[in-house]
Amino acid sequence: MIKFALIDMDGVLYDSMPYHTLAWQQMMRERGIHTDRDEFYLYEGMTGKATIDLIFMRELHRHATDEEATALYRRKADIFVAMGQKRVMPDAQRMIATLMEHGVGRVLVTGSAQNSLISRLNEDYPGAFADDMRITAMDVTHGKPDPEPYLRGLAKTGVKPEEVMVIENAPLGVRAGKGAGLFTVAVTTGPIPREAFEREGADLIFPSMGAFADALPELLESRREGMENECIAEV
Repeated sequence: MIKFALIDMDGVLYDSMPYHTLAWQQMMRERGIHTDRDEFYLYEGMTGKATIDLIFMRELHRHATDEEATALYRRKADIFVAMGQKRVMPDAQRMIATLMEHGVGRVLVTGSAQNSLISRLNEDYPGAFADDMRITAMDVTHGKPDPEPYLRGLAKTGVKPEEVMVIENAPLGVRAGKGAGLFTVAVTTGPIPREAFEREGADLIFPSMGAFADALPELLESRREGMENECIAEV
């Protein structure tokens, strides 16, 4: 039985990844560093500092200093905000409503520290995420793909790992969820091919948020029946 869902934000709750990727590319271009916009879809879930350090090592052959990482991430965030309000991911509100109707608790687990979106959660998803049920980049030492964010999310639930479901749209997020020992669903809301999620071991892969929202009631019921059958078998 699924008692809690640990839910990513960008690309799951908000259709924000096209803006994030463009902001990352523009910030790096200003710094004189060439990047491919689509590569940032593959880095989704990593902390800003980790993303900057990865590119510095590749392009400049050195680590970014803490001061550089802080300044560059702030500039990226400013560019992102200047692009205007980001829309809610189509069908994500229906997905959240289904979880709430079935009594499934929710924990936000995002690699972002982008307050422009985090501050909108109460407005766009009223009652979905209590303030003490949120894990952001500010709460972890190691971001995704390290399992720490999802392990911290799991700790907030107070339930068993087999009673938790991760909802992700990024391969690194799937790796983090599986690394935490959790049932992990991938929803392909961006350009990343299905094969990338298969390689990371996603338990289920859906081609869109709409498809996931459609299947969610049956998924929750099947997981409930599966747990009941296991209990019967143990007896």
